[in-house]
Amino acid sequence: MIRFNPDFLENFLAVVRKYMQLRGGLTQKDLSEQMNVGISTMSRFLNLKTSNVDEQLVANIIATLNIPLHEIIDGVEEESTENFKRLVQYYKDLKSSDQLPGDDSYKGTDAKQRTQATINVGGKKQNVSFGENILGNSQKTEITIREKLETLSPRQKAYLTDFLNLDVSDRDLIVDLGDAIFRYFRSRNVEF
Repeated sequence: MIRFNPDFLENFLAVVRKYMQLRGGLTQKDLSEQMNVGISTMSRFLNLKTSNVDEQLVANIIATLNIPLHEIIDGVEEESTENFKRLVQYYKDLKSSDQLPGDDSYKGTDAKQRTQATINVGGKKQNVSFGENILGNSQKTEITIREKLETLSPRQKAYLTDFLNLDVSDRDLIVDLGDAIFRYFRSRNVEF
């Protein structure tokens, strides 16, 4: 766990707002879309409506806005500095690998087959990507829940954390919505 100084969040958010302006006047929505994070999550974080600092979100913001570490590193406690730098580098590497079209270096036994779909939601077109792991013949086909959780991307883990923090009725609402989406795609013969 990365530890931050008590005044880190306010100073960090000032730097984030500065770089949002420097990167073309990004809005909260723009930033959340670039990071693949929910708009409400981004809004709560940027408006100081969270009780703790989410180190994953902080690192993702730094990587997305390409904020130089010297601007914010003083807010990270000294014993956490190296871990924090590694986390930021992880997100930077993740972003740079996402921006390489036609990169086939991911193919192999752990390759992912990705499919893009354009959907129309509320009159707006959105691109949605789907992917599935292709297991080699030597790998077992049934894996434990722990192993499945380890295969989640940081974005998926953040979603799962947000989901688990909801109360029961809100979780049911999300499950019902997801079920309706899956039924819709199945009725259109879209395979995942």
